[in-house]
Amino acid sequence: MAEEAKKLIQFKNIVKSFEDGQVVLKGVSLDIYENEFVTLLGPSGCGKTTLLRILGGFLQPTEGKVLFDGEDIVNVPPYKREINTVFQKYALFPHMNVYDNIAFGLTIKKEPKDVIEQKVMRMLRLVNLEDYARRNVTEMSGGQQQRIAIARALVNEPSVLLLDEPLGALDLKLRKEMQHELKSIQQEVGITFIFVTHDQEEALTMSDKIVVMNAGEIQQIGTPTEIYRRPVNEFVANFIGETNIIDGVMVEDDLVVFEDKRFPCSARGFDKNEKVDVVIRPEHLDIVPRGQGMLKGVVKSQLFKGMHYDTVVETRAGTSITVKMQVAADKPVTNDEAGEKISASGFLLDVEDAAELSDAKVIALASAEAWVSETEENVSINVEHDIKPETGEYSVTFSTAAGTSITVRALVVTENRVESTVYQEEIYAMNFFKKVEDIQESIALDTDLKMWATASAWSLEDENEKVEITDVRYDFDPETITPGVYDVTFSTEGYEYKVSTTRAAEEGSEVGLIFRPEDIHVMKKGAKR
Repeated sequence: MAEEAKKLIQFKNIVKSFEDGQVVLKGVSLDIYENEFVTLLGPSGCGKTTLLRILGGFLQPTEGKVLFDGEDIVNVPPYKREINTVFQKYALFPHMNVYDNIAFGLTIKKEPKDVIEQKVMRMLRLVNLEDYARRNVTEMSGGQQQRIAIARALVNEPSVLLLDEPLGALDLKLRKEMQHELKSIQQEVGITFIFVTHDQEEALTMSDKIVVMNAGEIQQIGTPTEIYRRPVNEFVANFIGETNIIDGVMVEDDLVVFEDKRFPCSARGFDKNEKVDVVIRPEHLDIVPRGQGMLKGVVKSQLFKGMHYDTVVETRAGTSITVKMQVAADKPVTNDEAGEKISASGFLLDVEDAAELSDAKVIALASAEAWVSETEENVSINVEHDIKPETGEYSVTFSTAAGTSITVRALVVTENRVESTVYQEEIYAMNFFKKVEDIQESIALDTDLKMWATASAWSLEDENEKVEITDVRYDFDPETITPGVYDVTFSTEGYEYKVSTTRAAEEGSEVGLIFRPEDIHVMKKGAKR
């Protein structure tokens, strides 16, 4: 906004919590100026509608002030505020025609009949419904009903119009039409519009200023161009359209390294060799022959979208390690004479871990347990084994005082590691045993597989820097798995770029990627999300 624009609304440290203890707004401060089209944008539950309802007077903040033209309006009732609201459900009066719906507020104020007619007809012209004044609102389409709701809100000449997802009930074509009409109406009447939506395209199309919210906090405030081209953190970058986020290092001002290559950019104010996130939008990348590319990769997929192709290009596959998972059926041994049952599974452990093994550790590794057949009451277990800190196969016997016993295999193995000098990282995982029911009952199988295999990865440049394992692949169906040996592969993050291009490319083809320095946006690591 221009410097001379008047500050109309001020939210000062707004906190809103409900009786169940949920804090919906966490100290929100925001300035809104006269004649702005401001959009509160964010996912469901981020607090945008709550903030709108506080401004409208439908909710009271737990803490903070709301200033309207310099005066605190927190305790001012809704009908005394120079603010009107249009909701997603338009709340039109079904027994009234279009004219009477729009005139309702003026009639309540007992304005002269000729003034009412003049104002209503002006609103009908504004929303292109002059020929429908006497039509019953129930006969109108969704888009027409929305126009009526807007006209009814504007006819009282508010200083601010609040719009809470008013386009949500419309089909896509009509929604796009109404986006442009709303912006045109706002410019025509010359008042402040505050619009709530979770639709990023809607916000970018209509707004003078976008306020991106998440989890009750403002993430970024800016023009559509600023928000899209220069997001301040990963949440904003991912929420506002498709994007590519790559790990990088700022070598110096205007020079960033990612994928082990140096690229000029427009970024300043970072420390030398500071780790950063690099953002490149899909439409700022293009595909060229491999030899001409600034980055080189393989086309993983391509979808034709009419005017362009949505293409995914993989430039590195990540570091992978494959281990064996031996799955056994859980068949307990029954001792009818003692009235007991006992079960255990074979297991694997690292040579280093075999040096000092307590009975409790062995029982845990084998998932060993014994119980009374009738009551299922747990029975204490004794352990006998000859496991040594040497690779090989060993017998482990679990038994109860009553003589109920089961013997399983334990495999002692050397560390299973894969080192990538190209990516300067190392990944580790162990072969392991599991029961069929362990696999079938797992709620988060990828997480459990990583835990069972003790899978981890780290940087070779700094052993204290963990590298995330982002991909877990296996060759079985968890719901129908049967006893046997299965491959499980763990991989660190590869780099895949989303590319919006007019160039067709076959899946599996080797290509190059190009971009301009001004297409690179750099963000600080660990920024608020």
